[in-house]
Amino acid sequence: VGFQKILTLTYVDKLIDDVHKEFRDKYRNEFQQKGTLGLLNGTFDFKDDFMRLLRDAEESSKVRAPTVMKTFEQSLKSQKTVKCMIETRGEKPKEKVKNKKNKGSKKEGTEAVAAAGKASAGDKQPSAAGDREELTKDEILQKNREEFFKRHMKAGEKAGKSPKPEAQKEKGKKPRVWDLGNSNAKVLDYSNSATNGSAEACPVEEFDPDTALGDRNREPGRLYDLEYESDDEAEEGKVIQNPSKPSAKKGGLGGMFGMLKGLVGSKSLTREDMDPVLEKMKDHLIAKNVAAEIAVQLCESVAKKLEGKVMGTFTTVTSTVKQALQEALVQILQPQRRVDVLRDVMDAQRHRRPYVVTFCGVNGVGKSTNLAKISFWLIENGFSVLIAACDTFRAGAVEQLRTHTRRLNALHPPESHGGRTMVQLYEKGYGKDAAGIAMEAISYARNQGFDVVLVDTAGRMQDNAPLMTALAKLIAVNAPDLVLFVGEALVGNEAVDQLVKFNKALADHSMAQTPRLIDGIVLTKFDTIDDKVGAAISMTYITSKPIVFVGTGQTYCDLRSLNAKAVVAALMKA
Repeated sequence: VGFQKILTLTYVDKLIDDVHKEFRDKYRNEFQQKGTLGLLNGTFDFKDDFMRLLRDAEESSKVRAPTVMKTFEQSLKSQKTVKCMIETRGEKPKEKVKNKKNKGSKKEGTEAVAAAGKASAGDKQPSAAGDREELTKDEILQKNREEFFKRHMKAGEKAGKSPKPEAQKEKGKKPRVWDLGNSNAKVLDYSNSATNGSAEACPVEEFDPDTALGDRNREPGRLYDLEYESDDEAEEGKVIQNPSKPSAKKGGLGGMFGMLKGLVGSKSLTREDMDPVLEKMKDHLIAKNVAAEIAVQLCESVAKKLEGKVMGTFTTVTSTVKQALQEALVQILQPQRRVDVLRDVMDAQRHRRPYVVTFCGVNGVGKSTNLAKISFWLIENGFSVLIAACDTFRAGAVEQLRTHTRRLNALHPPESHGGRTMVQLYEKGYGKDAAGIAMEAISYARNQGFDVVLVDTAGRMQDNAPLMTALAKLIAVNAPDLVLFVGEALVGNEAVDQLVKFNKALADHSMAQTPRLIDGIVLTKFDTIDDKVGAAISMTYITSKPIVFVGTGQTYCDLRSLNAKAVVAALMKA
């Protein structure tokens, strides 16, 4: 109970300090003479002094009245009008600085009042030494506060200076004029083209044919094979030491017999003999951009094929394993089903219907560019082409196909084909249903007598379920004759993931009992990889589908058919 009553007293700390100082000053001489024993054995008459200090402390606490909360009428907010509360863009920084000044001055005033109260309370204390110490502390504190507020006010004045009004900027955006560019902007403006939303023939564009054709000495309409200069002869000249268990050399004769034992086919191959060679072959395939999982499976199949086989005379384990791996790679790149586009187009002509090809793949692999190359190849073989612009998502996709159509019409004008337009673009703009546009394009091609319909679709990642569902819908509704997956030769392990998930999405989202999957592959950017051609192996191994076309450049003639032996030679190059 006594402790709770003491808690309500505000002068307890001051009373304790005063008692301590008074007692120390009164009995200082006795402490110095008698020491600690004198403090324990002596008697001190301090009751009257204590009561006097207690009365002084109680009176000082009564003099200081408790703080009373201000009413709303006394506050600064009541003096503000509605007009001063409206903030404008120009006056905003001034108001902020003004408020900061008011707050600073108010705070300074309250601090000064509190300091004066403390000083007055200190005057009433009887101890002269204690008064001197407290006054000195108050003076130091007051001086520090004044310096602080001076610095604070200077900083506020600097921040409150209103910035100079900047010159008013002209509204609107001016077009940039390039020094080496075309000054006539109307030539580059295709926004109000007459072909937008229709299937009319595009106007002929004048341009240099050499930039679009590349090789002028080629045979028109022929699809050349890939060419690659192999270094098989140089590789065969290298002698690789037999990695089988070496026999202990006993003099010159022992070394000679060991060498003959490694060369002459006197034993059958075991897994232990082939493991070091297969490990090197696996690392070599992975370095050539073959997917790691497929490289392991290839080496495993070669090991099972060669295990127990007797080597021929004067052959090493390395050459035997390498020869078996080459045969396996050629077999992978030559699937059982061969896609002959020209034969299938002529077969569709006999049935008086258009041959429909759908292109699909991930973003940025070159679907539209290689579609234009295939269009040029078909036109040179005498077939008319209708391009369906079903990429209604990517900005500029329709304009890109429109430009290709103009250039193809310039290379093969109607006058060279009996007045017949060989290529047209069917487009309905952006944001439309791709499956519906493809269906309308096929119907239009059937009515107008086009031989081939090439359907360009938007690029999509294999993990995007809604877009994969839309692609499966387009293929299921329109039932194209050929579904080509466009993949770039730069990918490694990603090729397996892309093809597996594209096929899985087409199978899962198709309503038919036998869903349409990918029928063939277009391998693009083949000219950028040198001898790292492993993506071709990965794609054909995982799908068992052939590589129908290979893109090797940026002109319309840079289209090739796959040469399995050339690819294997590049793959096995050291």
